[in-house]
Amino acid sequence: MSPVTVRSYRPGDHSAGRRLWSELTNQHNQMYGEPADDAGVGFEEYLTRLDLSGLWVADHADDGVIGLVGLIMRGRAGVVEPIVVTISHRHKGVGRKLLRHVANEARKRNMTALTISPDSRNVDAIRSLHAAGYDVLSSIELTLDLGRHPNARHQEGLELHDMQFRS
Repeated sequence: MSPVTVRSYRPGDHSAGRRLWSELTNQHNQMYGEPADDAGVGFEEYLTRLDLSGLWVADHADDGVIGLVGLIMRGRAGVVEPIVVTISHRHKGVGRKLLRHVANEARKRNMTALTISPDSRNVDAIRSLHAAGYDVLSSIELTLDLGRHPNARHQEGLELHDMQFRS
């Protein structure tokens, strides 16, 4: 396997960053049955955030930029957003390397905690994040699906405090 280094995002990484953002958005849209759009357009907005504290890329020696991680300021804490690794390089430790890097950067900034909010249906991401040390459940967002028929079959999900939730 060719070496992967994590480095600061540079303006020359823009097209790769937009492509990775698009992959992440398309995966979300497919998971939730949402219509496809110009999935990379959100990257432009993201880059202009005033609370963006840092943005780093995973740079593969042969394939170029294959991953992206950002750090958003929330007082003395931080939010990891986004974290994405291109599909052909997943399950090879690249995401874990990006997560380690962003955690080290947060420590340098004297942040007290990092949070991350994976999609509830993305079980692979949740397992990877848990393995990387994100093991404190800090918030829950519940949704009432107004388009779901009341008699529709219950979907598998998560049990929490003896209650069953769909994902």
